[in-house]
Amino acid sequence: MAVRMDNVGIVVEDLGPAIEFFVELGLELEGRSMVEGPWAGRVTGLGDQRVEIAMMRTPDGHGRLELSRFLEPDVVADNRRAPVNALGYLRVMFEVDDLDDTLARLSERGAELVSDEVVQYHDVYRLCYIRGPEGILIGLAQSLL
Repeated sequence: MAVRMDNVGIVVEDLGPAIEFFVELGLELEGRSMVEGPWAGRVTGLGDQRVEIAMMRTPDGHGRLELSRFLEPDVVADNRRAPVNALGYLRVMFEVDDLDDTLARLSERGAELVSDEVVQYHDVYRLCYIRGPEGILIGLAQSLL
C-alpha cells in the first residue's frame, strides 16, 4: 500500500529556465545533483545513464517535482506539445492563492494560456491550463471558498 506520493518527474532540455519558472510559481529548489551509472539505469531500464536532476519542493512541504535533464542516453521522444487528450500525457496541477497575479508573473517567463480564458467551475475554483517552460502543461487553480 502506498504511503504517500513522493514526486512527479518531468524531463526538460534546459534545467535553468525550468527551475526559475517553478521558483516563480512558489516552489523551492531543494537540491540539484547528477544521477549516473549502471545502478540508475537498472531502475529506469535505460542502461548506463547520466541525468542532471533538480528537486523542487512545494510550499506546503508535502509535494516535490523532479526536473531531469538527460545527458546520456539521448532523449528519444518529445511530447512537450502533445494535446491534453494524448494517451499517457502528464500535466501537473497547482493551487495558487491569486490566479491573475500568478498568470501575470509566469507570463513574464514565457507561460501561455492553452485556451484564451480562465474558467470558473461553479463557485468553487477558477482554473486554467498553461504551457510553461519547454511547453510543459501546467494546471493552475484558485479556490473561491
